[in-house]
Amino acid sequence: MIEMLQYTFMQHALVVGVVLGLVIPLVGVIIVLKRLSMIGDALSHTSLAGVAAGLIAGINPVLGAAFACLVGAFCIEGIRLKFREQSELAVAVVMATGIGFAGVLSGFVPNAASFSSFLFGSILTVSDLEVLAVLVVAASAAAFCLVLYRELFLMAFDERHARAAGVRNGAINALFVVIIALMVAVAARTVGSLIVSSMMVVPVACALQVARSWRQMYAVSALVGVSTTVAGIVVSYFFGLKPGGTIVLMAVALLLVILLAKAVLSRVRPVAGKDALPDRTA
Repeated sequence: MIEMLQYTFMQHALVVGVVLGLVIPLVGVIIVLKRLSMIGDALSHTSLAGVAAGLIAGINPVLGAAFACLVGAFCIEGIRLKFREQSELAVAVVMATGIGFAGVLSGFVPNAASFSSFLFGSILTVSDLEVLAVLVVAASAAAFCLVLYRELFLMAFDERHARAAGVRNGAINALFVVIIALMVAVAARTVGSLIVSSMMVVPVACALQVARSWRQMYAVSALVGVSTTVAGIVVSYFFGLKPGGTIVLMAVALLLVILLAKAVLSRVRPVAGKDALPDRTA
């Protein structure tokens, strides 16, 4: 374990992993409670179109991914406002468009290996500049979630009630889609475009099983995100596995453990109650 920390690439991977594991679930809490769980998938597929365009044009593919994610995020928000009762329709339309563009543009990418590295990420090869980009974007996302804590809470459950309470829904939703787009873009390079959406949703699913308040949702989601990300990086180092996929499998395994534990407890408690009844009435 100590030997692992002597390598610079592992130090970078752990720093990036802890930061993303902490912040991505914070954004995921709002996404899940707004019933937009698939928005991460839609933007991650859209980011691949930006990556392919960047590689073809000879510019930094992360910039291409960021631009594509911003366009995709605003398209989702625009379509969602048109179809308020079928908000999931916006995600499906943008996802299909992103996959279409990614599929077409990938045929013109000169280096297929570079494009493939964005599918499942390459957290062990992040550069100093990429670490800095992750830190800046993650700090902005965390500040957004914490400063607008009350407004996000109201909007997550009922935007009309939030508007009546004085919340500026339009401005906050615009900021929110920018935050999501930038998080997906920087995470696509590190943990992978196909992985980042899982990091948004699975820790929140774990938190929904045990949390009893909005604050607990934030805390448990972040704790699950950080612990499973670090565990995934460490396990992948010792067993030679792909870090992105290992991180997701760690989170899914923890969710299964929580569900199993709750199922066992739900069976044990009624039996304990029946056993205890004669003693109380005696």
